Amino acid sequence: MARIVQKFGGTSVGDVERIKNVALKVKAEIDRGNEVAVVLSAMSGETNRLVGLVNQMGSLYDAREYDSVVATGEQITIGLLALALQDLGVSARSWLGWQVPFHTDDVHAKARIQKIDVDELDKRMKTGEVPVVAGFQGIGPDNRITTLGRGGSDTSAVALAAALGADRCDIYTDVDGVYTSDPRIVTKARKLEKITYEEMLEMASLGAKVLQTRAVEMAMKHGQRLQVLSSFEDKPGTLVVDEEEIVEKELVSGIAYSRDEAKITLVRVSDKPGVAAAIFGPLSDASVNVDMIVQNESVAGKATDLTFTVTQADLERAVKTLEKHSDDIGYEKLHSDANVVKISVVGVGMRSHAGVAQRMFATLAEKGINIQVISTSEIKVSVLIDEEYTELALRALHTAYGLDAA
Repeated sequence: MARIVQKFGGTSVGDVERIKNVALKVKAEIDRGNEVAVVLSAMSGETNRLVGLVNQMGSLYDAREYDSVVATGEQITIGLLALALQDLGVSARSWLGWQVPFHTDDVHAKARIQKIDVDELDKRMKTGEVPVVAGFQGIGPDNRITTLGRGGSDTSAVALAAALGADRCDIYTDVDGVYTSDPRIVTKARKLEKITYEEMLEMASLGAKVLQTRAVEMAMKHGQRLQVLSSFEDKPGTLVVDEEEIVEKELVSGIAYSRDEAKITLVRVSDKPGVAAAIFGPLSDASVNVDMIVQNESVAGKATDLTFTVTQADLERAVKTLEKHSDDIGYEKLHSDANVVKISVVGVGMRSHAGVAQRMFATLAEKGINIQVISTSEIKVSVLIDEEYTELALRALHTAYGLDAA
């Protein structure tokens, strides 16, 4: 007997028929002799609707009341699934976050889980009952409902699986696994049987929407095995596991991309100690996250150009912040460009192989694609290019690293 936590996202529970389909998948796991707990999101579009209602009340709202409103979406889906399971003869009960409870900090609208009390759930699962748990929510130290931020149901599921000592956490989505690249763009992309936590974390942070970054971080921290699979097709998914579980590691596991990038260049910045702090200090204070950074060679030791990227949502705030502090920083001009995309080559095999970056640069050069910014990590090489070359770059790199399906 295995203990499984199944998580179903908004599209999987989008209407009554889909919830009944979820119930059949849960029952199938029970029929295999396994203990099962289920974590659900709200119906697709429901959280957006609830957020919209809050926004209609005014822009300066109480985050505690925001949480009280947006947490109601999951209450509907867990109740309906419990009813659907009961109709199939499966013992089931719905649980809201505060009933489990999921203890969180008091940062409303983006709370972090601190502890989960699973004694009651554990006892009931051993009797064959299926807990149907609301994702995305918990209870703060002030006894108020909290929510974990968008995509928080994945985090709820992984945290619950770790607390219950589950053998596996299955994340059901509208895709059937993790692919070597976006199959909507790269038609020769293939599904991976296994991927490491580190690779999945990089791909999630670089734009792959399959798993939420916080959920992967938590799985890696607790060594919790994950599986990504489809709610709508009965086929094997992709396992997210520790690196040691993958015997023969690929040089490159995937090519990821992110359109949520904007580039800022400060022209002729004074080349002197403290100038970087003068630039990035105010940006940090304004809650602007900076990603890729490149500094050109100094001209006669006096001035240099500095380029970096921010998210598109942060672009306007970043520009205004830099203009406000222009006298302290000392630059000649500021250029911004939102028509860029970040392309990344990801793979744990890079640790033991040279020439990965050179192949990327050569491939893009052959296609006449100019690289604007470069950043690297131990298992990733990222470049910033003009947005119009996104599809060409993805397909060319996918082929260059031998990832095309046969």
